[in-house]
Amino acid sequence: MPSGTRFAAVLLADIFGQAAIAMSQESSARDEFFWLAQMNKASLVINSQEGLLDPGIAPGIAEALREVIASGDTPDGERPRTVISFEPLLIEAGGTEVTLLHAGRSSQDMHATFRAAMLRDKLLELADQLHVTTTTLVDLAERHAGTVVPNYTNGVAAQPNSFGHYLLGHAAGLDRDAQRIREAYARIDRSAMGTTVLNGTSWPLNRQRMADYLGFAGLVENAYDASQISSMDHPVEVASIITSVALHGGNFVEDVMTQYAQTRPWMLLEEGGDNTYVSSAMPQKRNPGLLNNTRSDASQAIVLAMGPVIQTPNITPGMPDPKSASDNAGMVDAGIAVLSRLDAVLNALVIDEERALEELNSDWTASQEIADRLMRDHGLPFREGHHVASEIVTYARQNGLGPLDFPYPEAQRIYAEAVMGTDAPAELPFAEDAFREILDPEAIIRARATSGGPQPDEMTRMIDTARTRLDDHGAWIVERREVVTAALLTLDEDFEGLGQN
Repeated sequence: MPSGTRFAAVLLADIFGQAAIAMSQESSARDEFFWLAQMNKASLVINSQEGLLDPGIAPGIAEALREVIASGDTPDGERPRTVISFEPLLIEAGGTEVTLLHAGRSSQDMHATFRAAMLRDKLLELADQLHVTTTTLVDLAERHAGTVVPNYTNGVAAQPNSFGHYLLGHAAGLDRDAQRIREAYARIDRSAMGTTVLNGTSWPLNRQRMADYLGFAGLVENAYDASQISSMDHPVEVASIITSVALHGGNFVEDVMTQYAQTRPWMLLEEGGDNTYVSSAMPQKRNPGLLNNTRSDASQAIVLAMGPVIQTPNITPGMPDPKSASDNAGMVDAGIAVLSRLDAVLNALVIDEERALEELNSDWTASQEIADRLMRDHGLPFREGHHVASEIVTYARQNGLGPLDFPYPEAQRIYAEAVMGTDAPAELPFAEDAFREILDPEAIIRARATSGGPQPDEMTRMIDTARTRLDDHGAWIVERREVVTAALLTLDEDFEGLGQN
């Protein structure tokens, strides 16, 4: 199974060829200026072909537009980010006649459209990195499907588990983030062009054709919604996705950080490089720099994601406060940074399997199995079995005993005293070898029977399911990029077909 990066690259190369790969890597060049130019191209093509603009003047306007675009594409070229700063350059190049393009348009619908297009591009970048990081997580889960480690609740060792199963749990959280990206993308992938300010226009604009040229899946249906409501919703919805991504990354890092607080951790980062650094004062310390940076990135992403949320309340519809394309791009970039660092953490993890098993066998994380087996195999009510197990643990801790060296006769005595006066069998119904197996963390993992558990068959099934979802997500990214790339290529062809003076 190819990694996430190789998977995306192979599909892109197979479906689009190298030109499409280059296009996907240049989303930073698809800024406000780029999309304003595309909207002007599309307006010129559509309106000159549908009777809203004299076809005879189309070549002259096209030439002026080419001049502005070429100038903006030079290293120090001016790339205006608003309609009112773009239009003067067009007038300078072609005269006031070029403003005939402005039939039925407003900066409101044009800005709403380029903001949606730019946010759409950023979501695909986020989806890419999420695909890479989740693939790393699933690959690691497969390698550690049989690695038995402690898992924790309330910060305390709770039960034995497969490390791979634990990682698949985190992968499930990231998969929900992938679902959120796809769902948000579908809502953002709508063209506002042709709605003008808030109630449409008397010009019979072909809104659908404009949407097709710009690669949008459809239209924002309601003209008031287009620039007054939905364009404020979009950054807030994306902010919720960034928040979720950052929380997932931060939660995982905190788990690893907890291990670093132990004198003998079973989970560490490979030393050196950007992973760890030696303390300037204390030679024994290997500070987890990569974990610190990932946690810091996650906090920063959440701070930036709060921006649109804080800016949107208590303003009237359509106000620009939460709409800044650069601010919202920075917010998404922060989420991408979290996922990128998390990927580095996953690649740097070192698991000491013997130490993990030692920790399990030094404590009583298998004690719930005593209560479960007494109930399942011998009909003892769970609370009575829980009491037996709890008394065994209390005695063991008072006497410095672990599961491997707990005296079987003491287990028999504690059981008999605990069930005295009840309807339970008077003697412990486990032989000594069965008692030892019940406390074996590896045996517990193998014996799990519920769907979604860490037993080998379920691990195989869940890994296969996770890979299928990753394949589907990767294919979705490729398909979305193909739609936009193909639409823009068609627009360029039709624009060039207008000819020149």
